[in-house]
Amino acid sequence: MPSLENIADIIHTWLNITFNSTTALLIELVIVAVSAIGLFSMLGLILIMMERKVSAYMQVRLGPNRVGPKGMFQTVADTLKLMVKEGMTPNGADKFLFNLAPFIVMIVAMVILAPLAFAKNFQLWDLNIGILFVASVSSVSVIGILMAGWASNNKYSLLGAMRSGAQIVSYELSAGLSIITIVILTGSLKISTIIQSQSDGWWIFKGHIPALIAFVIFIIAVTAETNRAPFDLAEAESELTAGFHTEYSGMKFALFFLAEYVNIFIVCVLGATLFLGGWMPLHFGTDTRFNELMDYIPSSLWLFGKTFFLIFIIMWFRWTFPRLRIDQLLNLEWKYLLPISMFNLLLTTLMAIMGWHF
Repeated sequence: MPSLENIADIIHTWLNITFNSTTALLIELVIVAVSAIGLFSMLGLILIMMERKVSAYMQVRLGPNRVGPKGMFQTVADTLKLMVKEGMTPNGADKFLFNLAPFIVMIVAMVILAPLAFAKNFQLWDLNIGILFVASVSSVSVIGILMAGWASNNKYSLLGAMRSGAQIVSYELSAGLSIITIVILTGSLKISTIIQSQSDGWWIFKGHIPALIAFVIFIIAVTAETNRAPFDLAEAESELTAGFHTEYSGMKFALFFLAEYVNIFIVCVLGATLFLGGWMPLHFGTDTRFNELMDYIPSSLWLFGKTFFLIFIIMWFRWTFPRLRIDQLLNLEWKYLLPISMFNLLLTTLMAIMGWHF
């Protein structure tokens, strides 16, 4: 069965045979850029449709069922609608920052893709501080949100942006401590090393209770960081119209909308990498027969299966829990999640020093 690794090797070999090394590298960079844009576009279509179908199932209704077979082309129709809508800029807005903000949010999401491993030996940039790179770059997206809220010259947009800034900065602490838990168990910030450390079992299993606590806190924290319900205070329709992107329309609004789902995908890939082995098949110790059977499944299918499982959990949150108030949201982080994360980090450190994990 052809894998992502094989396809990449075939393209790399053909380019180096056909062109000189510099030209081959430039063509590879163009292919990577086009592939990233294509991946983002497909993710937007797939995840929005998945969101609608999941919500319909949970609310015992049909969901989109008119455009295409079982409504599968509804998101395509929505995309065409957004492409032909006129992009408006409100009077009094800072036009440069207003137009720049959605691009910053999308560019940050694209940069985060670089160190993520989508299959075995299929990674754009395996730098030795991969996890630190992802955590650092992802925090820049809040600048685009604050920029959009301030530049819109709208009080609802500004309130939504301020809420989003407070929310993202707060929940980054718990998400970061959860990530550090796995870094301590692994002893490395390199993503390929973290994945290889799970060749005899995923950390959620062999990390005992501290890894499970870190996983739960991570899922809650990244749900809040991506402004998803029940933590969608930054774009609460009943209070702020649409929050920081109230004044956006057309493709600029579509970029914010797409960025939300792309960020969900990215944090779920990160969660799958840290806690569920990434592209690594399910292995248990030295049981070679079971492990060999699991190895028949392509590594890319393992990663995307785990990722979409986590995406389903985050969507499940949205259609299960009511929206919190802003004070409840911050209390949850500062009074509960952060102290638990700090204690869990100490417990993990003790467990790593004593060698109590599998």
